Parts: sequence; C-alpha cells; structure tokens
Amino acid sequence: MLPTDNLRKRFTLPAGGQILWLSAVFAFMLISVSCKQKEAPVNGDYSAGFDAIYHNSRIYDAKKIEQGMYYLDSAFSRLSSATRNDTFRYYSLHFMYNKKTAHSTVKELLYADSMMAVANRCVHEKQYVNFFSEANYAKGDAYFDAHQYNEAYKYFYEGYFLGKNHFNDEILAEYTYRMAMIAFKQSHFKVAANYFKESYRYLITGRDDFASFYQKQEVLNDIGESYQQNGDIDSASAYFSRALAYINANDGKYKSKANLLQVARAVTYGDQGAIAYKKGQYAQAEDAYKKSIAINLSKFNDNYNAELVEISLAQLYLDLHKDAEFMDLMQNLHGQLDTIKNMDAETDWNRLMSNYYVQKKDFARSLAYFKDYSSLKDSLNKITSSLKETDINQQLANYDKQYQIQSLKDNNKLQQRYLYLAIIGVIMAVMIIFLVHRNWERSKRDILAISDLNKQINLQKADLENTLHELKVNNQEKDRILRTVAHDLRNPIGGIVALTNAMLEDEYSDEQKQLINLVNSTSGNSLELINEILEATNTTNGKLTKEPVEINGLVSNSVEILSFKAAEKNQKIVTQLLDHPQKLMISRERIWRVISNLISNAIKFSPNGSAINVKVTNGAGNINISVSDHGIGIPDDIKDDVFNIFTNAKRPGTAGEKSFGLGLSICQQIIENHHGKIWFESEVNAGTTFHISLPTA
Repeated sequence: MLPTDNLRKRFTLPAGGQILWLSAVFAFMLISVSCKQKEAPVNGDYSAGFDAIYHNSRIYDAKKIEQGMYYLDSAFSRLSSATRNDTFRYYSLHFMYNKKTAHSTVKELLYADSMMAVANRCVHEKQYVNFFSEANYAKGDAYFDAHQYNEAYKYFYEGYFLGKNHFNDEILAEYTYRMAMIAFKQSHFKVAANYFKESYRYLITGRDDFASFYQKQEVLNDIGESYQQNGDIDSASAYFSRALAYINANDGKYKSKANLLQVARAVTYGDQGAIAYKKGQYAQAEDAYKKSIAINLSKFNDNYNAELVEISLAQLYLDLHKDAEFMDLMQNLHGQLDTIKNMDAETDWNRLMSNYYVQKKDFARSLAYFKDYSSLKDSLNKITSSLKETDINQQLANYDKQYQIQSLKDNNKLQQRYLYLAIIGVIMAVMIIFLVHRNWERSKRDILAISDLNKQINLQKADLENTLHELKVNNQEKDRILRTVAHDLRNPIGGIVALTNAMLEDEYSDEQKQLINLVNSTSGNSLELINEILEATNTTNGKLTKEPVEINGLVSNSVEILSFKAAEKNQKIVTQLLDHPQKLMISRERIWRVISNLISNAIKFSPNGSAINVKVTNGAGNINISVSDHGIGIPDDIKDDVFNIFTNAKRPGTAGEKSFGLGLSICQQIIENHHGKIWFESEVNAGTTFHISLPTA
C-alpha cells in the first residue's frame, strides 16, 4: 500500500475543512459571465443586490458554511428581480456546497441540471458558451462523485471542447485536471501525467494568488504520482522534489497559510517515502513516512492521508521484521480508524495483520484477518470496477470523431446530398427489379427439387433426433445410477469416519488404535473419492451460468486462499498477473475451481520449501493461465491417461497426500464447456506446467 491513494480521493475535502472552502469553488468563481439583461449588472456580472450577496464573506467561511448557505437562501429570496446571471451563480454555489460539504450526489446532479436549464435559456452567444461549459463542468463533477465515470468524462470533454476557444487558461486547467483524474483512476497513468502537465501549463499563465499556488504544487505532485504508478521512478522523484521546492520557495509569501503548506509538504513527504521504499532505501523511507504522519495526524490536517502513509510504514516494518514497531503502529492505526473512516486503510490493515500472522505461523488468526480483508477488498472492487471498463483513449477518439462528423454535416450542401441519394435510389430500384425477376424465374425451376430435398432432410432429421434422444436417455440413466450409488455409499462411510473419530478419543491399546486409524484413514479416502465422483457427474450435467469476471482478481483470490495450504509445506506461490485488468465471460465458481485444483496439485506433488509459479498472459484472442511447479513430474507412460476419468495415473503426494485421479478430468470438462483448452508439459523430477487457454470473446 503506497500513499499514492491520496490522489484517488482528491475531490474529497480533508477532515476539519482546513483546505479553504473558497478554494473549493475556485473554478466556478473563475467562470463568470457578462450579459446585460433587465438590470445593469455591477462589474458586468451580477445585479447590484446579488453582487453584495455573492461577495459576502459569510458564504465562504469554511467553519460556518451552513450559516452562510442559510444567509444565501434568505437573501436571494428577497431579491425583487434576479437576473439570469444571478440565478445561475446561485445554483452553482448550492452545487459546490452539496459537493464539498453536504456530500449529496443527488442534490449535486439536481443543481447541475438547474445550471444547464438556465444555460439553455440564454439568447446571447457568449453567455450561452460560458454557462453551458460551466454547467458541463458541474455535471461532470456530479457524475464523477456518483461513480458514473463514462458520463463524467463525456461532460468534462464537451465543456472543454466548447470552451477552449472562449475561456482563459485557468478554466481550461480545471477541465484538463478533471480529465487527468479520470485517466488516473482508470490506471491510464501515462495519459494522466500528460493531462496533468497540460493543466499545469495552463496554470502557469494564470493568477498569482494562494489558490493558484496551491493548485500548482498539487498538480506537480499529481504528475509525480502518475509517473510513480507507471513505474517511472526517476521522473516521479524529480516531480516530487520539484513540488517540495516550489512549496518551500513560497513559504515566506504565504505565512498566514503555514498550516496548509505543512499539509502539502506532508503529502509530498509520503510520496518521497514511497520512492525510497521502492529503491530499497528503507531508512530514508521510514524517516519520510514519519515526517508525513507527524504533520497530517494533527487535528484539522489531512488525517485520511496520514492513515494511508501509516499503512505504508507498517508494510516497511513488516518487510524488515520489526515486530514491536509494527504492532505498536497497527494498534494506534486501528484506534484512528474507529473515528476517521478510511476504507482503503482498513482493507490494507487487515491484509497486513494476516501477513504478519502468516510470518508467525499462526494460520488460524491469519485466516480470520484475511476473511475481513477479502470482504473489504470485494467492496472496494465493486466501487471501482466501473473505472476499468472504459478506455479513455478510445472515448477521446470517439468524441473527436463525433464533433468532426457534426462539423461535416453543417458544411455540406443539402442539395448535393439529395442528388446523391436520388441517384443511389434509382440504381438500387433497377437492381431490385432485375433481381426479383431473375429469382422469380429460377424459383419455378428449383421449387420441385427443393421439395424433394426437404422430404429427405426431414426423414434424416427424424432418425437423428431419435438416435440423439436415446443417447441422452442412456447417458442420464448412467449418471443417475452413478450418483445414486455414490450418494448411498457416502452416508454409511461418513458414519464410519465419525465413529472411528469418536473411538480414537477412547482408551485402546496401541495395536487397536493403529487398526482404528487404518479404518479411519481408509474411510476418509473412500469418502473423498465418492465426493469427487459426485462432483464429476454434477460438472457434466450442471447448467453453465456465465458472467463478466475480472481474471486478475479471480487468480489472486485463489492464490491467496491456497497460500495457507502452501505455507504448511513451507512453499511459496509466486504470481505474475496482466498489466491491465481484463474481464472474461466465464463461470466464476467453476474456473476458480479449475485454478484452485491445479494449484492444489502443484502443492501436493512439490517438495517442501519449493516455489510454485502462477502466470496470466494475453494471447491472440485468448487469456492464458499457467501453473508451474518443481515437483516429481509425470512419467511418460501415464501422460496419455492424466485427463481420463477414473484413470490409473494417480500417485500419492510428496507428503503422502491421497490422489484419486478425478480432479483433472473435472478440470478438462469445465474448460471444454468454456470453449477453451487445457494441456501440460512435464519432466520427471524436474516439474510440471499446466496451461489453460480461455477465449476473450
């Protein structure tokens, strides 16, 4: 867990409201309009009455914002005749209040729609362009907060496209910043870095005040975080240093904002700690993390970011086996999470505790923390899954094409289009008449032949249907008998297992206990064989329900669960996943079962302390998954029987684990039902690699 998650909550106001509410409405104060209406606006913007309301400091007091909004509502209701400018700005202030303070996405969208309605009533071109672009900006933010990122990007791009020839650079900086945020959240880090750079170039030519300064240092840090996530560590480090130098250079200029400067430094310290961690400079990383935490844990500072940095520091302590420091930090962080909710930090807190107890060989406690981690991780995946479903580059190309097509439609002459359509219509009509006449003549000659062929086909079809029905009935009867026998055997054998387990707790001689153990072990193996027989018949006859499944997450889940089993033999499972998440239309439960079965076999037939490699790669129209071990391998004389049901190619594991030979047959059935392929490569005493290929379409 790295403190780059600070960027992912950039649209959220830090605890205590120390980032001035005035800076929260910075972009909307930039986009002001000038269009004369019923009254003469003051300074070319608003009516005299609303101008006094708009510039009243009560509206922008972050500590009393509710009172400020009450004053805005009551004062606006007393205006005798509000201009269109007044009404638009009134709605925009309510939009920002619900976005930054009330956090009501429903009301955000309602006020954004109200702004759009006012814009659509404009009759002056300049006012329309200004209002429409700002309303798009608001709707983009509202959809962003509602996690509807496709719609958000659409409105940001439309507002930017419409306003780039009319707005100043500071407003364009806001639009490009928002598009950069969406690119970052979609893991298009290089695209995000370019958008952030473009935003910074617009900001350089803008105003020279504290709000602009704070934005610049933030964007510099964002560029660094984008490079860091993209793996460009040197570029990231350079931008973090540049951001910190920019803050320090303006320290004397904004002495009254010293606390905000410290918060900005703390974020950068955390990022620099992450860079040092990746370079293996652990002492420097620890020092940077501690400096960041010390600042942002203070009241009214960015406590959310502090918790994320604490997670990074805890990961460092865990890697360095500093158990005392690790547990002390984790206990303090747990108390903080009770008062300051941070789902990202809470998720990784449980992950770290699980990993800690794995190190301590306390697998029961590790599993308990892992279950909490898995549940929280699933919730986070649901929140962010929509982020990975859209290719922002493709969206940008689509929007550009849409505007190009619209421009072509406006420039072409209608008369020329009508002429082309008329010519095409005449040609098509002649061709249709010719084809109809020719086909009519042919149909007379062919109808008798077709009738005879149809009779023959119907007879053959009936024969085939009867044969198929008989085969289906026979197959169902075979499966029914097999399931009945297996089911009837499971209960008495299960009773034998339970009885011998109870007998083992009584006092018997050593020879008697040895015999009871033998009965217990044999019965348990028989019960496991019966379960595999039932599973094989269920796989053959069960309905296959497919759904979109993110393959990286499915493989990671299987590996994480089986890591506990591997740890019992001091084995390590190494994974290599896709660079970008990708979804497949598969049965989640059955493909998970295949992956888990292959990993379990690798664990079973590998010696203690060995490594197992699980790799996911992209192929030509498919996703390939491989599981490699360094175990006993498969002899040549049984390779052809590995996938056969009830095969004789079964051997005990390296620790004496029982094998029945049904698992790989079940795996083959599942993969073939998904129109995929499964195969293996093996060398005796050198290891085995099983491959799965699943189609992406």
